Amino acid sequence: MSKTPFFVLIPARLGSSRLPDKPLADIAGLPMVVRVAHQAMKSAAQRVVVAADDERILAACSAHGIEAILTRHDHPSGSDRLAEAVSLLGLAARAIVVNVQGDEPLIDPQHIDQVAQVLDADKDVSMSTLAHPITDVQDWLSPHVVKVVLDARSHASYFSRAGIPSWRDAKAGQLPPYPVYRHVGLYAYRASFLSLFPQLAVAPAETAEALEQLRALWHGYRIAVHISLNASAAGVDTTADLQRVNRLLGA
Repeated sequence: MSKTPFFVLIPARLGSSRLPDKPLADIAGLPMVVRVAHQAMKSAAQRVVVAADDERILAACSAHGIEAILTRHDHPSGSDRLAEAVSLLGLAARAIVVNVQGDEPLIDPQHIDQVAQVLDADKDVSMSTLAHPITDVQDWLSPHVVKVVLDARSHASYFSRAGIPSWRDAKAGQLPPYPVYRHVGLYAYRASFLSLFPQLAVAPAETAEALEQLRALWHGYRIAVHISLNASAAGVDTTADLQRVNRLLGA
């Protein structure tokens, strides 16, 4: 358990090309963003706050007793939205903030605790995140599955959509004979770094891979990685995902 109290911030943006009004999508009788907040409240977080871009999200949260604040609607990324939220909430520079995506209604509360704990325990890093072993060769080959390579201290060396580290003697249909890890987009930050991050120049590798976390590595900041043996539940991006989650919840 993290010795330092931590906060969960949930960025929620109403606009979505694949699933319109996604934060308000019905999941077993509750708006998705409320489901996410309920899961986050099962963690050890001191406070859970939704950072919304629309009054309708605020109203949905208020109706279910979830704390929410209104942020600008034109933020280019969730990190920018959370940086504004840190300022609006007046969080101390040393505070730990866990970014829980607003489309993950099945997120494991233990994973939230774990990334907060890893960051709290390692004073040499500015961020922490989560990964789990890849056991399916199709995940290894898929560009939609982000991989991470670790150093000896379990800090991230690199993130990629390619299979890394590359297996020189690879054979078709086989996983490498060494551990390979799938990155999960759950992050904890020190509030001071979260406020700084949107001001950093975009990294060339970030543009190439479309992976925002590479910006931190390019500028010399370290990211601690917790390896979980339990895979994270998939988020909701499409109508099919929404139907799948509702089935899992018996709706």
